Amino acid sequence: MDRVKRIAYQVLDKYGENFTADFEKNKEIFGKYAFVSSKQLRNEIVGYITKRMKDDLSEEPKEDIEATPPEVNTI
Repeated sequence: MDRVKRIAYQVLDKYGENFTADFEKNKEIFGKYAFVSSKQLRNEIVGYITKRMKDDLSEEPKEDIEATPPEVNTI
């Protein structure tokens, strides 16, 4: 695992509830909890966090097809 993902997972484990799907807000939030001297590295980490948050928000519970019996119409 590369350092961007490793740092992102560490920050998300501790402060994940504070992050959103907005990159600009996440940059501010990340600045409160971690210090990275490189702007490029910071943006890569925050970009990865934002991507993860968007993926988590887009996941909807899917209906289990086998658990739902098919509708049967009788004539």
